[in-house]
Amino acid sequence: MTTSFFGTDGIRGAVGREPITPQTIVHLGWALGCVIKRHYGKGSILVGKDTRVSGYLLESAMEAGLSSAGMDVVMLGPLPTPAIAYLTQTARANAGVVISASHNAYADNGIKFFSANGTKISDQIQDEIERLMATPMEVVASKDLGKAHRMDDAVGRYVEFCKGTIPRRMDFRGLKVALDCANGAAYQSAPAVFHELGADIEVINNKPNGFNINEGCGSTHIAGLQALVLKEGCDVGIAFDGDADRVLMVDQNGQVVDGDQLLFVIADSLRKQGRLKGGVVGTLMSNFGMERALQEREIPFVRAKVGDRYVMQELVARDWVLGGESSGHIICLDKTTTGDGLVSALQVLTQMKFMQQPLHELAGEMQMYPQTMINVRLPLNTNAAEICQLKDVLDAVAHNEKILSGEGRVLLRPSGTEPVIRVMVEGSDSALVKQCCETISDIVRAQI
Repeated sequence: MTTSFFGTDGIRGAVGREPITPQTIVHLGWALGCVIKRHYGKGSILVGKDTRVSGYLLESAMEAGLSSAGMDVVMLGPLPTPAIAYLTQTARANAGVVISASHNAYADNGIKFFSANGTKISDQIQDEIERLMATPMEVVASKDLGKAHRMDDAVGRYVEFCKGTIPRRMDFRGLKVALDCANGAAYQSAPAVFHELGADIEVINNKPNGFNINEGCGSTHIAGLQALVLKEGCDVGIAFDGDADRVLMVDQNGQVVDGDQLLFVIADSLRKQGRLKGGVVGTLMSNFGMERALQEREIPFVRAKVGDRYVMQELVARDWVLGGESSGHIICLDKTTTGDGLVSALQVLTQMKFMQQPLHELAGEMQMYPQTMINVRLPLNTNAAEICQLKDVLDAVAHNEKILSGEGRVLLRPSGTEPVIRVMVEGSDSALVKQCCETISDIVRAQI
């Protein structure tokens, strides 16, 4: 059996974005175990997964690899990615492993690693693992093999942690909340968290069968949640992706509130309360409207490269606590160590209760700018970065930025996952934005 590997925070090169076998995962587990043991000594490594059918196979392969390196293994079962980060830290484990392909379809899977402090592993550790992947496995002696056991209360521990991220006397009584669990890793924890905090909940897509994760549901297919919110008269709807590190929301009118808007709601509410530490980190793809709205409120804002790793780097460097992406991957460093869909949603609901305003009013204080993106497909082995730096392309970008007259921006970005250049334009005039994006895309195509 093979499964597609998609692990943007996992191992590069030797494993890469290509079909992998269980033998590869055994080898990967062994390499991880050897490197962690070399740096921190023999100890335990936590292994969790989402609800994909391939997770059963891959967690067993990972367990075998870690044990062969002499590391003990704690099996967590299906849990949100951020829950594994949290438990790695609080259980005093040496590292954590997540088997998940996030928002991808069920046939894909991938590996993510967390350090002992609940953050992504360092580049140094990752490089060492990659080098070991190119060498034959050397299994430890029988007396030194690692042992494995299950953490039976993993879900309960994470639920209590999530509840602890809001003020002690805060609850959500009086709020009717719709939840879309994407048939993914949050199917147990999300309903428990919001129910125990007093919300009246309506839950959909919380019956995973190994094949229905992200299938027409969750944060990547939000129409079902919009319909539920309107049908049941909910105050808010919350949609997670397959591993629950992302969240999008729906207001009481059925309108989608994306990650940029949620980030703004949290930041602006904290500003009004005098509790915002520093500024906000977005990405190159963050909506121009958020940048403008934050500037108007004198909230510092910087853009990082796309990817939660880069958002985190900026937050740490600036000693700020709030950052995220339009996809709904939001980091609240004063609450947890990584992006967490449940924790982020709790912070939004907390601000709704504190400000005594519905979500559509809080999000409405930020004007979203129209955005158009065209993916220009490239022939294989074309250097996308070089295309973006050609004179005709740079001239086209500069010319169209002048046309936008400071009321928008242009972004060219080579994709990290497929052979395309993403041409994105946003501004206050939707027709002009579309025209500029098509013009630049035509010029990019002409250079290929």
